[in-house]
Amino acid sequence: MSVVDRFLRYVRYDTQSDERSTSYPSTAKQLVLLRDLATELRQLGLADADVDAHGYVMATIPATSRRMSVPTIGFIAHVDTSPEMSGAGVTPILHRQYDGRDLVLPDDPSLVLRLADNPALADQIGHDIVTASGTTLLGADDKAGVAEIVTAAEYLIAHPAIAHGPVRIAFTPDEEVGRGTAHFDVNRFGALCAYTMDGGSRGEVESEGFSADAMTITFHGFNTHPGYAKGRMVNAIKVAADFINRLPADRESPETTDGHDGFVHPYVLQAGVERTAVKLLIRDFQTAGLRAKETTVEELARHAVSRFPGARLEVSVEESYRNMKEILDQHPDVVAHAREAVRRAGLEVRSRPIRGGTDGSKLSFMGLPTPNIFAGEHNFHSRLEWVSVQDMEKAVEVIVNLCQVWEGATSRGTGPAPGPSIYN
Repeated sequence: MSVVDRFLRYVRYDTQSDERSTSYPSTAKQLVLLRDLATELRQLGLADADVDAHGYVMATIPATSRRMSVPTIGFIAHVDTSPEMSGAGVTPILHRQYDGRDLVLPDDPSLVLRLADNPALADQIGHDIVTASGTTLLGADDKAGVAEIVTAAEYLIAHPAIAHGPVRIAFTPDEEVGRGTAHFDVNRFGALCAYTMDGGSRGEVESEGFSADAMTITFHGFNTHPGYAKGRMVNAIKVAADFINRLPADRESPETTDGHDGFVHPYVLQAGVERTAVKLLIRDFQTAGLRAKETTVEELARHAVSRFPGARLEVSVEESYRNMKEILDQHPDVVAHAREAVRRAGLEVRSRPIRGGTDGSKLSFMGLPTPNIFAGEHNFHSRLEWVSVQDMEKAVEVIVNLCQVWEGATSRGTGPAPGPSIYN
């Protein structure tokens, strides 16, 4: 089965996760696809494919190399889609041989995928583009990665002459709500390193990302009947508004930063006169920079409180994840081999910082160095999400190449000669 056929099938599963849920996985519907994936892998010949008690699917592609020293590597993708946009009833549309024209999504004609608004489309002329129909996200994040890994597994099983070491596969729930690694058993996975297939444009190999904290500023006031409130009421909503207004408007926010810039982002407001909580995302590529931002935020909050006699403040900070670069710099071959696999696919290697988090960030600090490789995803979490079929095919090729690179690297540092594209 082709990678696009698999992808078109997988996106029809509703696997939206729920950040409010206390269960694991956060939604039972994720398990439907996870169980079906385990069955599919067994049918392809991965006899040990199973689903554990937490919903993780793990399986092994047996080694074909005669060398016993080839390390086990892994490939990981998540099945859940963002809680920010519906993933129910996805109707994928295949737009063949894109020629730069506007792509109007039929279920909501006000949604138009335009080249002028999406510079990455300039690299896709002649490609086949997949979108949703306009009422849901597509689910390329990260069912493109899932389809690519399964298709590469099928190819390797069907071509035992390709020499490679043991290859582990994992499909995970709840990445989109930040809990994708909460029960991931690194020892059971048993790999030297892994690669998440969960990136954007073809050729990308991502080995650094944000360090991240979640900060909650809670303002306490005093509520009483508004008709008799003079001199008594302390409105926590107004204190919070004063604080939010103090945050810089021209810098250190998502809408004003890119590249290696960090930011402070208020994203949830739970408001009431008695108590108002502001939740903020704190991001910086240097872990030490988080504390500086958090100190500034707390100072701004205290200035706001000082203007409202009787108001008081609570501050809490929770670690989210850390920059994977801190770990991957200690394992340079893990990234170097990924870049070589991309080059063997005839692609230019692109490196850029991830302005977000991946399961690889946490896995790297759990003892499993895990950079991120492109899967072809664009416009994540949006009804204008899209992916290129040809980019997905190239991602499959990169996975196959990477298995060969690791096998060849065990023989005096030389790998096999690049083979022909598996899609030519």
